[in-house]
Amino acid sequence: MIARLNATAEAIALIHELQQEFGELMFYQAGGCCEGSQPQCFKKGKYYLRKNDAMIGLIEGCEFWIDRDLFEYWQYSHFELDVIDGIGVGGFSLETSRMKTFKIKYRLFSEEDLQHLSPIIRK
Repeated sequence: MIARLNATAEAIALIHELQQEFGELMFYQAGGCCEGSQPQCFKKGKYYLRKNDAMIGLIEGCEFWIDRDLFEYWQYSHFELDVIDGIGVGGFSLETSRMKTFKIKYRLFSEEDLQHLSPIIRK
């Protein structure tokens, strides 16, 4: 199976830091105005999912959910979770206290990849 999601070493290291401080985490990428389509990191269960939102995978045990409408647009793309210095647009995500922002790098799946994608989970 081809994973829909992976993360850079820098993002994984930051996730481990946040897990030590906050416990179980989750990610949500909404695509709305305030968060500027950046992935947001929350304590697990502290963000309420909508019906039909899509979980595209796990990063270090953290569910990565995408807004149902955004997923329809990006369903043919691989997501790579990365982190950069600075506070993102929304500032609601747990990493902002460390002056960091999670971001996604996208690439389109090949025709071959599309035949072997890992399944998603719907809310």
